[in-house]
Amino acid sequence: MATNSLLRLDGVSKVFDTGTVGLDNVTLDIAHGEFISLLGPSGCGKTTSLRVMAGFEAPTGGRVLLDGKDITALRPYDRPLNTVFQDYALFPHMNVAENVGFGLSLRKLPAGDAKKKIAEALDLVGLADKINARVSMLSGGQRQRVALARALVCSPRVLLLDEPLSALDANLREQMQIELKRLQSRLGTTFVMVTHDQAEALSISDRIVVLNRGRIEQIASPSELYDAPATRFVADFIGSMNVLDAEIVEATTTGVRVAAGSMILEVPAECVRATPGRGGPVLVCVRPEELTAHPDATDNTVAAQILSTVFYGPTLRLFVETNAGQKLMIDMGRRRSTETFDAGATVHVRPVRGSGRLLDKD
Repeated sequence: MATNSLLRLDGVSKVFDTGTVGLDNVTLDIAHGEFISLLGPSGCGKTTSLRVMAGFEAPTGGRVLLDGKDITALRPYDRPLNTVFQDYALFPHMNVAENVGFGLSLRKLPAGDAKKKIAEALDLVGLADKINARVSMLSGGQRQRVALARALVCSPRVLLLDEPLSALDANLREQMQIELKRLQSRLGTTFVMVTHDQAEALSISDRIVVLNRGRIEQIASPSELYDAPATRFVADFIGSMNVLDAEIVEATTTGVRVAAGSMILEVPAECVRATPGRGGPVLVCVRPEELTAHPDATDNTVAAQILSTVFYGPTLRLFVETNAGQKLMIDMGRRRSTETFDAGATVHVRPVRGSGRLLDKD
């Protein structure tokens, strides 16, 4: 076990009564004070992982450890972990103070101490003035804050968040992402968040666990996941990606030169995760922003026809097809470009120097 591990899933598997495999021998170490996100498509095992941590699901194999102590058999309310649910699960017949203090009431905390802790928790989430408000009178963002305060008031070792922002509109969600990270940094509490939103995970996590079919595909920082995906699944899942068949031409002092059709890319050494030698088949993965489109041919450009364009505000995404039949996505910064890109027009595509990631084809 990692020496700084607070919470550990140790070879955890979960097979449901229907025979569905939720988790398949998952081992995951979560460090003290980190913000870690579980990310993946529906059915990948992220919510099952969270429920096993919380004690709502019993694993069919493996153990759950907290500070090295086996807590697999402990009931949820006996674990020093609290959960913020997707629907917040607030009690509509209670006011804000009563909702926040519910866990304290179960612990028989003296009334004076409980009142102080409730006030501190609401102040922490910016709702001190709503202490006597009815839950029904609160906005979605305010309810989310009440749920956070209720989870934090008992000072959990780990806070588990099950898609806590999914019910919020886009602007409020972005605000609450910043607020969640601020809270976590201020408290130093370990946060484990389940999300299906890549942008959310990339923006606030210290590390991200990408799950697929009950297994871990990759655990890494947001920048490493984006810049150096370890598998084809991660490359396809995190952000937009052009995935092209390629061949290794030669090793260079800084990485590997590869040919994707007539396009030559210089892939940096830290982005090479392929093993074949020269001439071996590989996959080269290129982000849309790492390709540029030009009206005239120059060195290392490939002619392509624009199939369609999509307006994204600051960027324009071109969908093009090269003369060799490769279909590519290209993101062009609109303020940096004065050219007009219309469907049917011919452009010349060039990769940005030092771009790309190299994966084994299998």
